[in-house]
Amino acid sequence: MAIDATRLYHAHRDEHRLSPEECEGMCHAAKIVNKVEESKALSAGRGPMVIISASGMATGGRVVHHLKSFAPDHRNTILFAGYQAGGTRGAAIVHGASTVRIHGQDVPIRAEVASLDNLSAHADADEILAWMRGFTQTPRRTFVTHGEPEAADALRARIDHELGWSVAVPEYLQTVDLV
Repeated sequence: MAIDATRLYHAHRDEHRLSPEECEGMCHAAKIVNKVEESKALSAGRGPMVIISASGMATGGRVVHHLKSFAPDHRNTILFAGYQAGGTRGAAIVHGASTVRIHGQDVPIRAEVASLDNLSAHADADEILAWMRGFTQTPRRTFVTHGEPEAADALRARIDHELGWSVAVPEYLQTVDLV
């Protein structure tokens, strides 16, 4: 996903704020790793590097191998770019866990941990409501299925109050008959 997003960013240089030169420099400074073997080589390597991964909650994917390799070293930094949902490995690390379990092993977290909490690709409530106001036909029912329970319910209340739509926040694993 991160690779595809980078390619889209590069392909549409005229659609964002970076100059063509800045975009070109950004895209060519990075080494894009597609294959699992290349990713494993990163984890085996030493020396300064920045690894950008799309696994936002650190629950799976290649980032888990990188964490296992680099989290124990105090010279490294683990930087989360975005929200970490409660109960995930990412949330545990952000909230100061001294160890996390990876592949059946307790891995010490000695690396510096930082988080860019305000950086997210998700729309905020105002953006979601603006998008919904553009609908030509009101949906029969609307379900808010993303976000922490309090935030999901707050969005539900705004949709109900501002748009007057039939809206609900389903319970985890709840099924709904749409017919």
